[in-house]
Amino acid sequence: MILAIGRAERFSPNSVEKDAAILEGVADVLRHDGYVVETVGETALQPGPVAEACLSMGRLPQTLAYLTQMQARGSVVVNSPAGVDLCCNRRRLTEALRMAGVPVAPAEGSHGYWLKRGSGVAESRHDVQFAATKADVAVVMEDMRRHGVDDIMVSAHVEGDLLKFYGVHGTGFFRYFYPGDDGMSKFGDERLNGRPHHYIFDESALRLAAELASRVAGVDVYGGDCIVRADGSVCLIDFNDWPSFSRCRDEAAQAIAKLTADRLAQTIKKKRVWHQIF
Repeated sequence: MILAIGRAERFSPNSVEKDAAILEGVADVLRHDGYVVETVGETALQPGPVAEACLSMGRLPQTLAYLTQMQARGSVVVNSPAGVDLCCNRRRLTEALRMAGVPVAPAEGSHGYWLKRGSGVAESRHDVQFAATKADVAVVMEDMRRHGVDDIMVSAHVEGDLLKFYGVHGTGFFRYFYPGDDGMSKFGDERLNGRPHHYIFDESALRLAAELASRVAGVDVYGGDCIVRADGSVCLIDFNDWPSFSRCRDEAAQAIAKLTADRLAQTIKKKRVWHQIF
């Protein structure tokens, strides 16, 4: 049996239906392939029999603790709870990506600043705000603190084309889109980059940066935001565990289902070898 765990609504601002749709899409593909899949929201998750695999978009501490137990018992878990935990702390994640050589936004610049919740993920528009000047940073920071955001990261705004990328590590699936072209937005912050110029860039460089971020973070199902500068260089400005894949949901569902099936097959093979030896 495969257990598919849905994300708590607090972690899906303006995206509750989209997040639910990708998980259900993966479950449908697996069911079509003959697997038994049960779905449950993480707020209703209860201890039960050990599942062969857990597909989880959950982020609550109790969900991650449950998935850690499932891993210890030999279940396939996508995404790994340790990876999700890292992705849920923007400060730790950014430091890890920077140390690994992933191109991320610099701390200083001359085109404004982004202030983001450091310990956590964005749950409302108060968690990610823009300051046009250095003098505005203190004002925006005070507003964020009034809304309960105490750990605040500041990074420079990077000018260029904004891209959203999506990937499933190890499957060959990787896609990117320009939100300035299709108008899809969670909080509307994309408008600050304006209409995309479609600067020429090395697509393989973006893919390599995203795949490296995936390995550093320890999550196989991932997405994020990237800036392509006028000179063609790329800069990752956000990285997330298991996005909604709303621009490429059907393809992503197939890739995530394949990842899960392959992991299950590998696990079963290892168990058979183990039994043969002992």
